[in-house]
Amino acid sequence: MAKSQVTFNKIEKEKKRLKKREEKQRKKEARKAEAKATGQKGIQFAYVDHNGNLTDTPPDPNMKVKVEAEKIELGIPKKEDREEVDPVDKQGKVSFFDHSKGFGFIIDSINQEKYFVHVSGLLEPVEENDTVTYELERGQKGMNAVRVKKL
Repeated sequence: MAKSQVTFNKIEKEKKRLKKREEKQRKKEARKAEAKATGQKGIQFAYVDHNGNLTDTPPDPNMKVKVEAEKIELGIPKKEDREEVDPVDKQGKVSFFDHSKGFGFIIDSINQEKYFVHVSGLLEPVEENDTVTYELERGQKGMNAVRVKKL
């Protein structure tokens, strides 16, 4: 005969789930009883205050701000509509580069920050201690050096 698949953990989880359900039902009935006693049916109107929070009191008309509909920007602007920022070539020194794994690090010559560089971001092969120019792009774990060239 096989053992039952119900373990102690499963029994405890089931008890907690049932207890939670009963507590929720009790709260629901208490809210209904309170609404009957006071004659209210919840908040009749909900307002948004100047901080963006929901409240049952109307907002102060003196804090009203007029917004022109044309100035509201929906979504992300198209690439051609955005202002182009000239990419600034930064200079640094290759502190480490592993050709077998295809990555390394560049130390910025101005602020001594260390940036990750992948072989796909190289324009020409680099070695350790080479002085290079590069641009920065945001990667998954921080800023990455891209378009890396030797000086």
